Amino acid sequence: MGLKPNQIRRIEHIYRRKIPPQKVVTPELARLLSDLSNEIRRQIGVLVGRRGSIEFVIVGDQKGITIPDLSRYRSGILRLRGLRLIHTHLQGEPLTGEDLTDLALLRLDMMVALNAIGADTSGSIYSAHLLPDNPGKKVWEIDPPSSFSHFDVDFLKWIQSLEDEFQRGQRSIPLKGVKEKAILISVSKGNRENLENSMEELKELAESSGVFVVDSIIQRPQNISPTTLMGEGKLKELLVKCMQLGVDLIIFDQNLTPGQMATISDFTELRVLDRTQLILDIFAQRAHTLDGKIQVELAQLKYLLPRLARKTLALSRLTGGIGGRGPGETKLEIDRRRVGDRIHLLEKELEKLSRRREQRRSRRAKTGIPILSIIGYTNAGKSTLFNLLTRSQFQVGDKLFSTLDTATRRLRFPKPHKVVITDTVGFIKDLPKDLMGAFRPTFDELKESNLLIHLIDISHPRFPEQIESVEKILFELKLDHIPRLRVFNKEDKLSREEAEAICQKVGGISISALRPESIEKFFLAVDRKLWEVGTTRNRESHSMDGMDTVRLTNEDSFDISNQNWMTEARGNDGKPSYRN
Repeated sequence: MGLKPNQIRRIEHIYRRKIPPQKVVTPELARLLSDLSNEIRRQIGVLVGRRGSIEFVIVGDQKGITIPDLSRYRSGILRLRGLRLIHTHLQGEPLTGEDLTDLALLRLDMMVALNAIGADTSGSIYSAHLLPDNPGKKVWEIDPPSSFSHFDVDFLKWIQSLEDEFQRGQRSIPLKGVKEKAILISVSKGNRENLENSMEELKELAESSGVFVVDSIIQRPQNISPTTLMGEGKLKELLVKCMQLGVDLIIFDQNLTPGQMATISDFTELRVLDRTQLILDIFAQRAHTLDGKIQVELAQLKYLLPRLARKTLALSRLTGGIGGRGPGETKLEIDRRRVGDRIHLLEKELEKLSRRREQRRSRRAKTGIPILSIIGYTNAGKSTLFNLLTRSQFQVGDKLFSTLDTATRRLRFPKPHKVVITDTVGFIKDLPKDLMGAFRPTFDELKESNLLIHLIDISHPRFPEQIESVEKILFELKLDHIPRLRVFNKEDKLSREEAEAICQKVGGISISALRPESIEKFFLAVDRKLWEVGTTRNRESHSMDGMDTVRLTNEDSFDISNQNWMTEARGNDGKPSYRN
């Protein structure tokens, strides 16, 4: 049934009213809303600003009201909206679950329900507000009901005190030099132990990207929402937790579709990243060579291209801070055609660089010198070993993807042999397809290898899974036919007996790239693989005199056959001079 003209005018006149700033609602306005609601048999609500002005008057049906878009009011997860909702209930019921959900998702200052079943009833007020971080992990506080005439709260003092408490809670977590705080989320039906292991790796990735991880949430629902992964209730809890802890970034361990990312971002007003975008961000930070920068930008643009279809705020939230490095915000917000042109240009540049790589590989092939490539899971110590063998000074660190750009050096063995040795980018579980495609020229160099040195962190509790991930990637890259030598690094973190038992069980040798004296068995194992077993494509033993018959561009030569090599690999204090 429609509204009468007189009823419409009375509802429109509500906009003319103003509530004193120190009042939540006046008894007169509460009575007016209740009387009108009972008369038209529909719920009525008003959204009130901090200064007491009525911003919206909403007329619903008997069951509820529909709140309009509030994006222009105090956006940002770190503070309250600056609006309170005062609305009527027709059946005398207190605040409903839907009321409390709206309170949380919209970050309202307060949710107020008015109950007055008849004109002769004094009327009751039910109210609730969000809570800062607290030991009981409560999301909101529901206040005791009060009558229209006795609901007396100094709203301005109360709301200022509440926001001060929120800010104290947000500042209670030290950033320790990082710029962003995040909550990690995993939503899957998989095995909980596997999810926990994957979440631990996601935490390492986030920290490598410069993010301070505040909390981690693992959810294993019976049914996964196709639009948001998490259910609405869990999203509500997540939103309030982010507000309590001052977090505006959430990172999913699962890869999100463009629709899921946009929906979650719009629904929560949070910045949303998935595992792929986080890895791309790390690569963008670590790329220093022209090859690396082009490959990373190409991967990022291919990843973002399908996400440019939605012209929403979700896109701008994708392109700032963590997850938005590399091409830059202006490039990511241009239209799809120009992004496509940029991708085409980068692919042509990459093709030119690939031809140069091919020329270098051809020169190496003419020398007949065997090629060793160090591969392995990220943070296994590949660059540390490379530095030790070649006395280089490439940056290393105890974090994922510390080294991104490949490096190649020539190496003289203790025996009259010589090799070319290459340090490559680390592998990781579920390596993004866009990244694998963009870095294919780099991976193609592995095809020329005579031996792959599969370096494994023997101290890592999940090294068997890491071995499996590396083997899977080698299969996908069609490199699984190349002979491999398993080398377990970081043996200094285990007892000798433990290291030997693992090597016997899995197959391989153990070393410590921080202890030069442990490298001798590495040389012996490589020597057997290349020359005694004869796995190299060129099985001849090359004399030292033929070393420079063909010039290898941008590659230095290192002689490790002299007796001073082990001493030179140490610092002045006699300790290993390379970090892992």
